[in-house]
Amino acid sequence: MDAVSAAKDRIDKALSKLERKMLELKARAAGAGTVGDDDLFAPVRTAAADDGRVAELEAAGQQASQALADAAEQIRHILSERA
Repeated sequence: MDAVSAAKDRIDKALSKLERKMLELKARAAGAGTVGDDDLFAPVRTAAADDGRVAELEAAGQQASQALADAAEQIRHILSERA
């Protein structure tokens, strides 16, 4: 067996071992109950964080709405001057 074949065999064994470990972890996670996100490193979301994010999005929406209203008013003013 040459060095390339030996290296390939080691890689195949390592991949098989990794695949078995992944399957074991998934089986344990499935047995532990439902998980909202499959990302193990995702931050845990809380209601308070969600409420804060919703408030930020609402404020941004109101600012955008006001900016559009101001732009519409300026357009109306320009159009009325030309008439």
